[in-house]
Order: sequence, then C-alpha cells, then structure tokens
Amino acid sequence: MSGTDYKSAYKTIMDDHFPSTMEITFSEGGSKSTLHYEKVSWLIDGVKKGLRYGENPGQEAALFKLVNGNLVLGEVKTIQPGRSLASDAELLQSGKHPGKINITDVDSGLNILRYLHGTPCCVIIKHNNPCGVAKGKTLAEAYQRANMADRLAAFGGAIELNREVDMETAKLVCENYAEVVAAPEFAPGVMDLFAKKKNLRVMRIGNIARLQQYANDVVVDFKSLMDGGMVVQTSFVPKARRKEDLHPAVATWKDKTYRVNRQPTEKEYEDLIFGWLVEAGVTSNSVLYVKDGVTVGIGTGEQDRVGVAEIARDKAYRKLADRIAWEHHKTPYNSLTDKKARADIDKEVASRKGGLVGCCMVSDAFFPFRDGIEVGIREGITAVIQPGGSDRDFESIEACNEANVAMVYTGQRSFRH
Repeated sequence: MSGTDYKSAYKTIMDDHFPSTMEITFSEGGSKSTLHYEKVSWLIDGVKKGLRYGENPGQEAALFKLVNGNLVLGEVKTIQPGRSLASDAELLQSGKHPGKINITDVDSGLNILRYLHGTPCCVIIKHNNPCGVAKGKTLAEAYQRANMADRLAAFGGAIELNREVDMETAKLVCENYAEVVAAPEFAPGVMDLFAKKKNLRVMRIGNIARLQQYANDVVVDFKSLMDGGMVVQTSFVPKARRKEDLHPAVATWKDKTYRVNRQPTEKEYEDLIFGWLVEAGVTSNSVLYVKDGVTVGIGTGEQDRVGVAEIARDKAYRKLADRIAWEHHKTPYNSLTDKKARADIDKEVASRKGGLVGCCMVSDAFFPFRDGIEVGIREGITAVIQPGGSDRDFESIEACNEANVAMVYTGQRSFRH
C-alpha cells in the first residue's frame, strides 16, 4: 500500500484459512459432549464469501453457526442447534459484505431486543454498544426515537428492529448512513428503497419475530487469551424483568437499618425495567439514564462508577444540544456557526439539564459510595435501579431519601466485558 492510499486498507477482502467445520468437545470421565459448527458464507455476485475480515483489516475471520450437539453444564442446558440468529442471517443486500464487527454488532442488538419483544423497538449499535434504544407505538417512532437519542453515534451503526420494516421506517433509515439493518421481514418496496444505499447490508433474521423464546437461553461464551488459553463461561441472563422481581432498597450498617422512603411510580417501574434490560447489552462499568422508554445518556466501559455516571450525564447534554440544532436548523450543533442560535440552544439545554430531569438512573453494579448516585440526583433523576450489595449501601439510601428519589435493587450484577 502506498504512503497515501490509506483508504485501500478498508477495501481489503481477506481469504480466511479457517476450516469449513469446527468441533468443540467437553469430556469428563469418559463421557463426551461435542458441539459441531459449520462455517457461514453468502453467495454474493456469484461468488461464495465469508466474513470480509476481522476487527481490523489484515485479521482473518470466519463465522461459524452451531449445527449439532447438546451440551449440559451442571444445571445449565445451552441453546440448541437449529435456532440461529446473527450466525445464519439471510443477506438480502450485501453492499460491502459483512465483516466481524457487523455480525457482532447485530448480535449485541439482538441480545437487548430479546427482552423487549412486547412492543415495537429499535436498537442502534456501534462498536458493540447501544448508542440509542427506544420503544414506540410504531416501528417508525421507535427508530426515530432511538436515532435521535444519539444521532451522531448512530452514523454508521447497525440497526436492529423487532418488527417488519415498513416504508415509513425505511424512509427514515435512508435519511442517514447505516452499515446494517437487521429485521424479521421487509414490506413490499422496502428493498427497492434500500437498494439506493449501495453500501447498506440488509439482513433478514426470521427468528427475531420469536425473540422472547430466547430470553432464558444461555450459550457457552469463549474468551481467548493472548497465550492461547481460554476462559469459558455461560452467558448472562438478567433475572429482574418485572416489577415483582425488584426489591426496595434496604441496608444495615452498624446495627441500624436504612430503608428507601419512596417506592417507584408505575411509570418509573416501566422505565427502570426497560433500562435494566438495555443494561444487559452495555459494556461495563456502565451507567444509563432513561426516560419514557428511550435512552437519554449511555456511559460505557469506564473504570470508576462516578466517572461513568458523569460521562453518561455529559453525553446527555451534548446529544440534546445536537438534537435541538438538527430539529430547528437541520445542522449538527458542532457545525452551527450562528452564535445566537448556539447560545439559545445552550440556554435551553442547561434549563432542561440535558433532558435528565425525571430520568431513571441505571447501574450495572452497586454504588460503593453515595457520590455516584449524587451525579444523577443533581440532574433531577427520580428513581434508581442497581444490584445492591455494597457494604455502604446505606449511603446511597440516605442520598435518595434526602432528594425523595426512589431506589430498587435487582440482587444481580450485570457486568459485560
């Protein structure tokens, strides 16, 4: 590659050297259980092609789907063959055919959607994390809300939808640049519209329509180490999915019992559950703010809980400013040159505290001290959901009581690495 032709690296198509089949065997005392996999490819322009490349150009990659084998580990029975999702997506439009990141982004979206099947819902994923998740009365409304939750991050993202894509939704999708759209079906005329977006990958995954059947399923999760070793675990499944699964915040410190004074309203319970289920698909440490079935700020992958609460807060402010600029001026906030318009937007964002007033705060692990929760309380959040279990849970309870904020525990951590 020449010194100036950097773009050509992204046009690379790797010829992978992975075999067409793969087997993983677990054995104990003469008893064996084997999982059988087949490599996935798509017929594109008359040529069979697998993954374009791995996480970066130059990394060979292959996609394998589970085709046979029944594995039981202790009391856990893993997902059965023949129920493929992202590993066997039907590629209706290839654009640049998929790479590893496209597949894993779609999978990350499905991991969230499987818990949000009761209503039209959209998840937009970027680099394995959601940048916007929303419910809606219609699919178009769900997409528009998810997209506007973080319009900048959604650029080049993977869009996962849990209903047939109608023309209204498709037209909205075509207003932006996306890498992937995945849905259970596409209405007549939609594919003709998508054909105008030549690099858009369109995947039909029929099993999305039955995602609720996957809500309790687990898989074996493999993580390779740099020395060739491997960590193996069963996948995470959130237990708290209903109001009845949550527990009022209670803690004991030095023989004194502390209880949260206020229980969530029905509306808060709905957002708390929504946020907790979205949390299952977010890289840890993470804190989310949600309101009215939409993510308002998502903080991911940070090392400390106060820091990630602040990142999610700051993103909420920036994203609201960009949304107002786009809705009023059809210009991104960062490109807006009208000083008065920027000042007016800044004033509105400050008065609305980034849209965080009335939000629910979601944390994938307990708050070790009150300073993390106080980040949200200062912005006007009204309810908190977290696992609980810190030695100093009483501090968080006191902070919530002082601000009349409700708080519930899930009793289960939701780390994702």
